[in-house]
Amino acid sequence: MTSDPSPLTLTVLGSATPYALVDNPCSGYLVSGGGARVWVDAGSGTLAQLQRHVRLDELDAIWISHLHADHSADLLTAYYAALFADIRLPAPIPLYGPPGIADRLAHFLTNGASRSPVESAFAVGELHDGHRARVGGLTLTSGAVAHGMPAFALRVETGTPAGLPTGTGTPGGRSRSLVYSGDSAPCARLTSLAEGCDALLCEAESAEAPAGDEERVHHTPEDTGETARAAGAGRLIVTHVGRFLTPEQAVARASARFDGPVDYAAPGAVFTID
Repeated sequence: MTSDPSPLTLTVLGSATPYALVDNPCSGYLVSGGGARVWVDAGSGTLAQLQRHVRLDELDAIWISHLHADHSADLLTAYYAALFADIRLPAPIPLYGPPGIADRLAHFLTNGASRSPVESAFAVGELHDGHRARVGGLTLTSGAVAHGMPAFALRVETGTPAGLPTGTGTPGGRSRSLVYSGDSAPCARLTSLAEGCDALLCEAESAEAPAGDEERVHHTPEDTGETARAAGAGRLIVTHVGRFLTPEQAVARASARFDGPVDYAAPGAVFTID
């Protein structure tokens, strides 16, 4: 697929944690731009919402931050849709995810002596720190982040990011960039990946930072604001807000640490990244 000057957009399919609300699926987003459409995280309930915008056989790629169910469970039903229903894939869908993702899916889906053919539905590419993939006119760069398990953040760019040959980006405009934290504690790698981004989509799971020596695996809203400020992000979109916070509280607390625009990733919201 060739690149084109279409804007970079983020559509929120769901942002709930750790289980879906009646009107809000778990984590999942549709990122569109440069002629490409990427399903970013596939939390429970997001496949249904994805179909409001694009069919599975119209996706250019799927990207998964980590293998907790609230970010990946709908890959299981996507597998059945891709192989055993009304979808006719021209080729397996490129799927970028943490190491071992194909075997994890196969272990859950296999019910007999033969391993379920997950590779017939998904062309799996395992992520590592610094992994880079070109999808249409988008560049996807992944960074390993702190979540107590293999987990990754994502930088999506249009235009020609550093390190790519000129002429491969969006014609007639500068690069636009969106960074998604996935699930992560504050960490230097996330901040560096988000440096200078136009928008940071960052989780705010924790109401309070853990005490003592307990390992941190999530942001508080204050952390979210500080990460956006340290990275020099143009705007902040707060997502994955924990059950002991309201979205309004999360936005207000993040805004106390970040001077730029702060929004909440409400289900169904569409953000144009400019």
